[in-house]
Amino acid sequence: MTGRVPEHVAEALRRLGPCGDGWVAFSGGTDSTALLHAAATRADHPPGTLRAIHIDHGLHPDSLGWAEHCRRICDALGVPLVVRRLNLKPIHGASLEATAREARYCALADVLRPGDLMLTAHNQDDQAETLLLALLRGSGVHGLAAMPREAGLGRGRLVRPLLDVPRAVLEQYVRSFGLSWIEDPSNASLLMDRNYLRNSVLPLLRLRWPGLSVTLARSAGHCAEAAQLVDGVAAELLEACAGGHPGTLGIRALGSLELPHRKAILRLWLRRRGFVLPDTRHLARILDEVLPARADADPLVAWSGCEVRRYRDDLFALAPLPPPPGASRIPRAPGGMPPVLELPAGLGWLQWEDVSDGSEPAPTVRFGATGQSCRPSLMSRRRTLKNLFQEAGIPRWLRPYVPLVFSGDILIAVAGVCGCRDASRGPATSDVPQWRGHPWEDLALFRNRAE
Repeated sequence: MTGRVPEHVAEALRRLGPCGDGWVAFSGGTDSTALLHAAATRADHPPGTLRAIHIDHGLHPDSLGWAEHCRRICDALGVPLVVRRLNLKPIHGASLEATAREARYCALADVLRPGDLMLTAHNQDDQAETLLLALLRGSGVHGLAAMPREAGLGRGRLVRPLLDVPRAVLEQYVRSFGLSWIEDPSNASLLMDRNYLRNSVLPLLRLRWPGLSVTLARSAGHCAEAAQLVDGVAAELLEACAGGHPGTLGIRALGSLELPHRKAILRLWLRRRGFVLPDTRHLARILDEVLPARADADPLVAWSGCEVRRYRDDLFALAPLPPPPGASRIPRAPGGMPPVLELPAGLGWLQWEDVSDGSEPAPTVRFGATGQSCRPSLMSRRRTLKNLFQEAGIPRWLRPYVPLVFSGDILIAVAGVCGCRDASRGPATSDVPQWRGHPWEDLALFRNRAE
């Protein structure tokens, strides 16, 4: 069959329709070599709309040579190639395979423009392996759905057109066209779970059940349909469980539901917020420790890239909090307070009009100052910072990050909350500083109070 595209591959590419601006994730292995060649030689492929990207993880001494091999293949096909070198380092206690996968998808997403497609060469056998791995890890229907054919990726879409194509067909393809490919020696290592399944377990299973990959892929499809039904029910209930701040859940509403519904809502909520889903243990801790905690408690459940906390009746999902800046000072620039003042530790910036008469010390910004009080208006009584934060509904775990503006040793404003007035000093000392660009802006905790 030299020079003829196998029907499996041809049909998979036909289903794509016009690709528009498309990318191929090109590792240089047999599968991605077959995909790149088939996509680049499509009869209806407009010249110049297909590109390839090669991710060099920097984990193998031959990786530079692999990148050069990919460049030669792309040059021969007339396909522009982008190479991204990641230079990953093993992280103690973390799976190197998972770390590399996460970094790889971030790099793929980074090159996509709105409407772009990223084609990957995952095949039917990959799908079977993914399902078995999920089963062995005790995953639910979302995990057992394995890899979706399409999903959002950055500003574009991730498409796996070859999920119905056996790996053997792709190997046959590259040989029939006389294409060269890379053999990654790590694929033979049995230390990684996927390689152990691929090289030791699945060959034995196929002796008894030759159609194993087709059957497991079909099961993954059934689980995907079940997952869609679960998400549909959870989406309807999620609206009724909205919390008092954007993107939060109401704990009373959530707690009134049956346990399976609570679990489904939490998973959908976290997925929509863009977080890695918790494993069974961490999900159980949210249900058993955070939801029933006292309203004035400060419970925390954290896993990779996510922290779930509560404040009063709201459940929050946040990126991990940075170390608090402490009592550092940020002096005013010479010539007056700038209209925008950058804050440390990724905490955004302050913007406000300094209405002092210039006879007072230049304002400074501190964090985590204790023992302070403030009079929000000339007609109000003086309140402690704790009282002000409680009245403004600022969670306890965010208070060390709130910028406090001082004139000398006198507190004149609490960013996003209030300015401080002092009857002995006449008119208002400062307006309320607008706090912008901080990590919790989308929760609208401070925005309305700062304007």
